[in-house]
Amino acid sequence: MPIRRFGAHKSLVSHSQTPKLSYGYSKMNVSKSGYRVFSANSTTACTELAKKITERLGVELGKSVVYQESNRETRVDVKESVRGQDIFIIQTIPRDVNTAIMELLVMAYALKTSCAKNIIGVIPYFPYSKQCKMRKRGSIVCKLLASMLAKAGLTHIITMDLHQKEIQGFFSFPVDNLRASPYLIQYIQEEIPDYRNAVIVAKSPSAAKRAQSYAERLRLGLAVIHGEAQCSESDMADGRHSPPAARTTSGHTGLELPLMMAKEKPPITVVGDVGGRIAIIVDDIIDDVEDFVAAAEILKERGAYKIYIMATHGLLSAEAPRLIEESAIDEVVVTNTVPHEVQKLQCPKIKTVDVSMILAEAIRRIHNGESMAYLFRNITVDD
Repeated sequence: MPIRRFGAHKSLVSHSQTPKLSYGYSKMNVSKSGYRVFSANSTTACTELAKKITERLGVELGKSVVYQESNRETRVDVKESVRGQDIFIIQTIPRDVNTAIMELLVMAYALKTSCAKNIIGVIPYFPYSKQCKMRKRGSIVCKLLASMLAKAGLTHIITMDLHQKEIQGFFSFPVDNLRASPYLIQYIQEEIPDYRNAVIVAKSPSAAKRAQSYAERLRLGLAVIHGEAQCSESDMADGRHSPPAARTTSGHTGLELPLMMAKEKPPITVVGDVGGRIAIIVDDIIDDVEDFVAAAEILKERGAYKIYIMATHGLLSAEAPRLIEESAIDEVVVTNTVPHEVQKLQCPKIKTVDVSMILAEAIRRIHNGESMAYLFRNITVDD
């Protein structure tokens, strides 16, 4: 007897098939969305870090075009669909800081209007981080930038070694402040001969906590430079001298405040023994190097026979390469959070440590919803 074949009954339809919605569209499974990694920079040198990160992740860099029009306006064209996906924007900051910020804002807003699920900014060096305190009649520019990024559509930020950890409080969304110290410590252990005869140096009392964290993990001694060769961010520049002194009037003069004595810096001194030792100065940013050069000269006078500088962000502005080359500094070690290939050609003393691995791992963990605690193991609060 021939087998009779009937049309598919409603109860016999396979449950594995995706149900169809009106007009032929399939229901999108948002919980299984993927992720894309974009570079928001129009400068070729600044995309190197993004390429290294995507290579470690095993993904391709997202297709987009970022360029400046003839009238210097920033234009961003995203060349692929980002709907319902986690988007990571890698933005390294070149010398043209304001253009880089505008590129990041425009790309974030373009992805937001393209219905991206989450937009995470990967900003290894956060710009304007030094302007995080009120200075006389100035403004806290870092807080302004945090508000602009949130308004543009960012929902999360991955950064590294913020100048002040309190900057995280400026944001209305999560901030992961990664640390470069494990890579710099590894460099000290592997690349500095006889590092056991070294001493960790803070070039100012404000950097003593960071230096102490390095010294404790390396089991080394600690020295602090105190005196005239302090960082440029002195208390003389903060709001304590505002408002100006009261003018004499014929009427009521108001309250009389006690006369405040002017600060006077003591002669420069080195607290700690550096004689016959390797001096390793640690800091988060090396930009204008005059303070580092002066510190190196003092350490040489005190008997240090080799001087290294370890910093996370190598901005190396203005005449920094020339000053380093002509100074008593033996080597400057920075990470690749900021592009500095030109400076390295000008000064062979500058060395680079790659931190793309920890940034790639942070991206992977955030997308998969995994804990970030592993990336902060053995990291102290003062680091």
